[in-house]
Amino acid sequence: MKFEEAMEKLQKITEELEQGELPLEETLQKFEEGTKLIDFCEKKLNETEKKIKVLMKDEDKLVLKDWEKENPEEDSLTLK
Repeated sequence: MKFEEAMEKLQKITEELEQGELPLEETLQKFEEGTKLIDFCEKKLNETEKKIKVLMKDEDKLVLKDWEKENPEEDSLTLK
């Protein structure tokens, strides 16, 4: 899943929850799904921040250096 897709889903869930018209079980399910999406987006943003720091590290010159993810399996998000 891409970051933008996760943000769109999170926005939709937020709107649904704010309306307050969902049954309790569905509200709980949406809340859990939203929490997973938030975690996914935070990991993607942290990953991107690390890449930017690597690019800017060498004395104000933009130099691309090798960078490896801490956990490559974090690229995927599984939702029910």
